Amino acid sequence: MALELFDSKSQELRVFTPLATGHVEMYVCGPTVQSEPHLGHLRSALVYDILKRWLEASDYTVTLVRNVTDIDDKVLVNAGDRDWREFAKEVEATFDDAYEKLGILEPTHKPHATEHIQDMIDLVSKLIKLGHAYQAEDSSANVFFDTASWPSYGELTNQKLENMEGETDASHGRRSPNDFALFKAHKPEEPDSAAWKTPWGLARPGWHIECSAMSKHFLGESFDIHGGGLDLRFPHHENELAQSRAAGDDFANFWLHNALVTINGNKMSKSLGNGVSVEDLTKAGSWGAIRYWLLSAQYRSNLDYSETSIRDAQAALDRITGFLKRTTETRRIEIDYNFIPQEFRAAMDSDLNVPGALAVIHERVRAGNTAFDSNDQEALKLCVEQVKAMVSALGLTFAYQEPLYSEEFSKQVEDLIQKRHEAKLAKDFARADQIRVEIEGLGVTLKDMKDITMWSFNG
Repeated sequence: MALELFDSKSQELRVFTPLATGHVEMYVCGPTVQSEPHLGHLRSALVYDILKRWLEASDYTVTLVRNVTDIDDKVLVNAGDRDWREFAKEVEATFDDAYEKLGILEPTHKPHATEHIQDMIDLVSKLIKLGHAYQAEDSSANVFFDTASWPSYGELTNQKLENMEGETDASHGRRSPNDFALFKAHKPEEPDSAAWKTPWGLARPGWHIECSAMSKHFLGESFDIHGGGLDLRFPHHENELAQSRAAGDDFANFWLHNALVTINGNKMSKSLGNGVSVEDLTKAGSWGAIRYWLLSAQYRSNLDYSETSIRDAQAALDRITGFLKRTTETRRIEIDYNFIPQEFRAAMDSDLNVPGALAVIHERVRAGNTAFDSNDQEALKLCVEQVKAMVSALGLTFAYQEPLYSEEFSKQVEDLIQKRHEAKLAKDFARADQIRVEIEGLGVTLKDMKDITMWSFNG
């Protein structure tokens, strides 16, 4: 079965074929570092982490670009009297910390908006030359995209320009309320460090232009997948698409948008006071449980949070990790994706149906526990390899890793097991029992099977 993804531009499932054989290029809108991360940020980053992992498990190499918006109206406002650059770095560090603890892989590139001002200037200059952008009519350094000049504007969200609601304030030299800012003129009350020299005067970039400029810098004029939260579809992604296409770039071949996180059925919002912090989540369960819960709904479905969400996820995850910790096979770190069952592949290839994939894992866990209890060594080994491969594909490996112990400790246990085996062959059962007690005194649990004795460390 070929991988199918829901392209939110064409509004249909499409078979995914990369532009370059064997290699996938992705651009994902990362955080605006104005305040600490919330559930929505974590979910969005995790969705595209899963996509990257699944593509790699399917033998693709992947280049993932996830940007950081480190200059923005709210960054400047929330920084207050502090240096906005230091403020932005500190907030970014909270995102990095949460991503790392959640098991989200580092992107191939993590560009910052402030590092690519010249790329943005070049792109805006080209748009002006082509007649799709203009400097403000009040001669300020404001520069706007001329939406009326681009007949395809609205193609991502299937809207007509005349039906769209634009900016309520059509001032600052904007010709139309629908025209959006490419560069914003420096304001006297803003710090001098938040402005750059441009052909139009001192200014800082608008929100939308940065992603077009940075994706082109790293991925070129066309790439495979553009991802982000559903709340970015309009106006952010609509504007990205318009300005890039107007500049002559093909831009993204697929558009993916993950749905939102709700709280007890209601939209999560700071204004409603129902936000859930990362600290609140970690009080309810482990980072593995948080990751598991964030994966528990298909990415295009809203994910609802309640007081029991993480606790329930922890219980489900414990059933998986409990099985893996029963066997010595967890001591081997090698993962062979050839062991992934076809049912799991079918679920993941069906627009990343992770809930369906999790169901396959739990089915194999049940089968593995049955094999363990009945001393069916061959069936157990197969289930262990399958579960390990599936868990790895979902990035949940860190949730079951046992405490580290030295090779010397492992050799000590294996030697004692061998001596116990020799004692049993010699029918010296008293000696065999004595060795078993010695092994258990090291914090090790033994499981005698048909042809092998398996052990696990309880530390």
